[in-house]
Amino acid sequence: MSLWSLVSHMPPEHFTGLFGEFPRDLRSLLADWLENQPWEFITGTDSFCTSAAGALLSAMVEKVRGLTSGNEQQCQVLQHISNLENTYRRDLLRLVAVVKGILEGERAALLKQDRHLPLSFHRRQEELKFGLDLQRLQHRVGEIKALQERWNQMGDGTRACRQTNLQESQLKTDGKLQGNDLPALVLEAMKELEGAKLQVLKRLHIWKRQQQLAGNGAVFEENLAPLQKRCENLVDIYFQLQQQVVAVGGELGSDLLSQLLERLNKVLSALVESSFLVEKQPPQVLKTQTKFQASVRFLLGPRLLQPSAKPFMVKADMVTEKQARELALGGYGTPLSESTGEIVHNTVALEISSTSATSCATFKNMLLKKIKRCERKGSESVTEEKCAVLFSTDITLGPGNLAFHLQALSLPIVVIVHGNQDNNAKATVLWDNAFSELERVPFVVAERVPWEKMCETLNLRFMAEVQTSKGLLPEHYFFLAQKIFNNSSASPEDFHNRSVSWAQFNKEILPGRGFTFWQWFDGVLDLTKRCLKSYWSDRLIIGFISKQYVSKLLGPEPDGTFLLRFSDSEIGGITIAHVIRGQDGSSQVENIQPFSAKDLHIRSLGDRIRDLGQLRNLYPNQPKDQAFGSHYNKEQMGKDGRGYVSTAIKMTVESERDQKLPPQESPQAVPPPAPTNVYSLPGQPPEQPMDHLHQVLAPDMCSSAFPAQMVLPQFHTPEEVSMSMGIPSASPFHRDLLPYGYLPGDLILDDLSPNPMDEEMPEIAPFSPTRHVSPFRPLLPAPPQLLATSLGNNVDLPSEDEITQLLYEAQMEEGLQPPSYGDPMANPSW
Repeated sequence: MSLWSLVSHMPPEHFTGLFGEFPRDLRSLLADWLENQPWEFITGTDSFCTSAAGALLSAMVEKVRGLTSGNEQQCQVLQHISNLENTYRRDLLRLVAVVKGILEGERAALLKQDRHLPLSFHRRQEELKFGLDLQRLQHRVGEIKALQERWNQMGDGTRACRQTNLQESQLKTDGKLQGNDLPALVLEAMKELEGAKLQVLKRLHIWKRQQQLAGNGAVFEENLAPLQKRCENLVDIYFQLQQQVVAVGGELGSDLLSQLLERLNKVLSALVESSFLVEKQPPQVLKTQTKFQASVRFLLGPRLLQPSAKPFMVKADMVTEKQARELALGGYGTPLSESTGEIVHNTVALEISSTSATSCATFKNMLLKKIKRCERKGSESVTEEKCAVLFSTDITLGPGNLAFHLQALSLPIVVIVHGNQDNNAKATVLWDNAFSELERVPFVVAERVPWEKMCETLNLRFMAEVQTSKGLLPEHYFFLAQKIFNNSSASPEDFHNRSVSWAQFNKEILPGRGFTFWQWFDGVLDLTKRCLKSYWSDRLIIGFISKQYVSKLLGPEPDGTFLLRFSDSEIGGITIAHVIRGQDGSSQVENIQPFSAKDLHIRSLGDRIRDLGQLRNLYPNQPKDQAFGSHYNKEQMGKDGRGYVSTAIKMTVESERDQKLPPQESPQAVPPPAPTNVYSLPGQPPEQPMDHLHQVLAPDMCSSAFPAQMVLPQFHTPEEVSMSMGIPSASPFHRDLLPYGYLPGDLILDDLSPNPMDEEMPEIAPFSPTRHVSPFRPLLPAPPQLLATSLGNNVDLPSEDEITQLLYEAQMEEGLQPPSYGDPMANPSW
């Protein structure tokens, strides 16, 4: 985003007196082109600054001239061109000062209004400065070359006399030579080269830091091509300057020449070693015996590496935090003595691609076979121990075969051996990625950070994990602060200057809970990512809000108003809070038992809300069908392609108010619901008693003698065919609230067909009582021989296989182990 795109929409009075000899309409014509030039970095009055200003004036005139075609105010544009030429051609640096003043005034007005500038502005400024510094350095090398040619044209006597006068006129101040001739030019060029090198190294550090923040979800420009171009341009100028220094070595003297060559070698070493970096990081939570990938890139490889019959090999080793610290303090020049873990497939070739102009080593099938744990500090757990992968290689460069040992260290890695360590390992990585410094000793990180920075980190992580553009809001941060600081009485302002510690984040258990703050927050992330992304993105979920504040919000609202919040007593749960008003007008806020990801995979949140008739308006006053209509799933009616009757799961909730009412006070006489998991068979006469099959299989025992999980098949009329999945609302289990005051919810599987008869199943005649079945053994089908005795031979009986299949499906639905059927007549228990 350009600065002008923001400034052009601001009131003109903010820029009073800013546009004088440089009119505002000319500024509008040039728009963002003007701010994409290095005006602010032309600060001197030397020949380079003058030539740079002249080049900018010529470019500006060409830019304006290109706008004349098709412009309604063509005469005015031509007048601008004439004024530019007449005003600034003889005073080029004046143009620089005028434009610089306009840009500074625009930035000041924008800062006064928004208090910050776009990130793109700072990046562009850094690029402009580096580009101009390279131009200045190139100009210095050209001056040295021109001066050397003039010296070569002098005779020996003239040159000796000039050299004597030069040495007498030069002064040493703070170790730097001052003068206007060859040695001074070389020293100035050397200083500018070292400055450009620092800019490249800083930009590489920024890229690495952005890569680390990307692990938490920050936006990251992975493309290394611009950085590679910078390194290559600077190395090209390095070799030009080195060539000129060697060429004028006789005029510089042996001492100065040796100093300059030493400084040049340090510049080259720093560029070569820093340009070897990890392009694709290994996973920061790494499980042993699991394959992983990574890649390293040598930015100067295409420019400096010579074709070789034997390619250079890159090796990957696991190192501890202590080893990483020792390598960093040694400048990454010392070979690793011992690896702290065994990595297989850890050596690959450094390949140069001519098509993409890159030099990379890609590790595709690495596997950490085992890890050697080091001694931990204090109460530090395994998931707080940081390691890293060290990539190293030995190369030779140039005709002189200069040898370099290159090393690149990965981001911190937490090694785990079991999946249940993943959550705490992610916390260690998140904290290190968010709060480490740009250049640090590995892997030092602050133990306590400002709460505002923590909020930024949680928001980045949430948006990246859920993959949504809708982040956390100030009221969400307020609830999170109350939770992590265990303070529900403070105001939002009270948390602004607070700091949060690593222990509060993921070591201390939250009061009254069995988990840490991060474990709870990560559960919310996982639930939202898996099941609630669209609801969150549509802002249908308030989510981060306490149960007490929900009661305050919903208390005065009409009956049926509801909202969605994340459970703060369970990990990875979302609950519905809704208002119920009694006949006397009193209101009560009830919270339905939280739904986990498993629950929402069985039936989605939108369909559950549709099922509950007592939910009418999403807080504050949006009708639920309007809010959630796009999230409802279309339910199939009738029969499917195979002729089976369609079914659908429905959710029901019994309110606490209804539970407290005596049976006779209920507004409607509702018959008790069918038992759990009842499979209805078609063809049974309506007058058949419901406990008929109990009499068939166990005539002398009551139904209560069966185990709680044992459910017997029961006959119904076609209109009564249904199956209840879960605990019926009439069950004694529902007479009390669940833990934390939640109300239980039921899922009912309803028949959606107008005719629930399954035409493929044969009708079964009524059964008569037969033999006794023990309640303490699995149910076995009655032998057809016994049924024939009691019913007569003229009745078509179901086969043994049909009865076996019926009871097998019933017991499998209840999670029981199906019995092994043998010959029932050979079994004495029959």
